[in-house]
Amino acid sequence: MIKRELDLAKANKQDDFYTSLSVVEDEMRHHTKNFKNKTIFCNCDDPRSSKFFHYFAYNFEKLGIKKLITTCYKNQNRDLFSTNNSEKAVFLEYEGDKNGNKIPDIEEIGVKELKGDGDFRSQECVELLKQSDIVVTNPPFSLFREYVDQLIKYKKKFIIIGNQNAITYKETFRLFLNNKIWIGASIHSGDREFQIPKDLQTRSKSLREDEEGKRFIKVPGVRWFTNLDFKQRHEDIILYKKYNHEEFPTYDNYQAIEVSKTKEIPLDYSGVMGVPISFLLKHNPDQFDILGLGASAGYDREIVGIPFKGEKDARCLIKGKNTYARIFIKNKRI
Repeated sequence: MIKRELDLAKANKQDDFYTSLSVVEDEMRHHTKNFKNKTIFCNCDDPRSSKFFHYFAYNFEKLGIKKLITTCYKNQNRDLFSTNNSEKAVFLEYEGDKNGNKIPDIEEIGVKELKGDGDFRSQECVELLKQSDIVVTNPPFSLFREYVDQLIKYKKKFIIIGNQNAITYKETFRLFLNNKIWIGASIHSGDREFQIPKDLQTRSKSLREDEEGKRFIKVPGVRWFTNLDFKQRHEDIILYKKYNHEEFPTYDNYQAIEVSKTKEIPLDYSGVMGVPISFLLKHNPDQFDILGLGASAGYDREIVGIPFKGEKDARCLIKGKNTYARIFIKNKRI
């Protein structure tokens, strides 16, 4: 049901789901030291609904932020709590509390018109991106590849939300392979609640509406993607099983063994192993090397990363049967 809704949202370009404050806070607490004296840019946000803007504005002094910039798509109303849309876009600049009440009042927030519609790809927004140090937002799911490509092009630090399936996109996985992106600290399982556009059709059983008429649904499989390091990323996966060929069969089309659960990675195996994509939630780059990806997207030598004995379909085979997507890894300590 949820997948159908996301597909519908994607088709109608209404996939700018708004992230809840608790989801934002849970992740940001792992990165607070990175925000000091930095310009934070939220370039896919409407401050009337954005909990990213709320979090950084209300914690501006505590985090020691230099400047907060938010681009607002097609809205020019100065009342941040209005629901009036317009055909003009604005960007907001906040440089901290001026009147001593520790609250980001509207008079303290610089609101400036944009010439265009506020699309993150527009030249105006690119110029704002160039001024920023760290980008934090929830980009449209349908534009995830293009969005990340822009961040990498301009060499920006970032913390963004996306669907875990993005891991298997060739463009995204290439970044994992080259240690230029990894999974964030806080969301490793379960679903999360997002506010959805008022006119988005949905039959989700998780749909709820608050007293203000705002609509929310729970979305599974969302993950944080970042290139900011954090302490938990360097914690070892505790290994307890020993290798045996009955429990860890070799693939038909790769010289690698199947490990169907990350927690069951053998502690004494020195060769190549195929593990689920969920491995990336616990990956310690000091413990394992990522070598490649075996998935249904077709054979790509750079992405697959190890010798392949098949043709087009790069999924791993065990006695002629396909597995799910597998990440090829090797223990660096053996």
